[in-house]
Amino acid sequence: MTLTDCPTNYDPVSFYLMCAYTYYVEDESIVPDYQFDELATWLLENYDTLEHQHKELISKDDLQAGTYLGEYPLMVKGAVNYYRRYILGMTTIQGIIE
Repeated sequence: MTLTDCPTNYDPVSFYLMCAYTYYVEDESIVPDYQFDELATWLLENYDTLEHQHKELISKDDLQAGTYLGEYPLMVKGAVNYYRRYILGMTTIQGIIE
């Protein structure tokens, strides 16, 4: 996975947290498992050079294990809802109703 594989305007750290949140908290993935794994691999390979306000929430061990069971900033849920509605065009998941 390359940086350009992340959706437009989404930082890889943010998108990783969004993907983990939908999978582990909501039991509803927004990407296939292989893409989540590729994103974790990319983040691990580039971890030392990444700058993000929530980077410290994700450890290298999390990325190596391919799981994330840590804390989620409140903004992750809002970002997920926005992504589903305006990027994926969904209107009925997790209380999103037009």
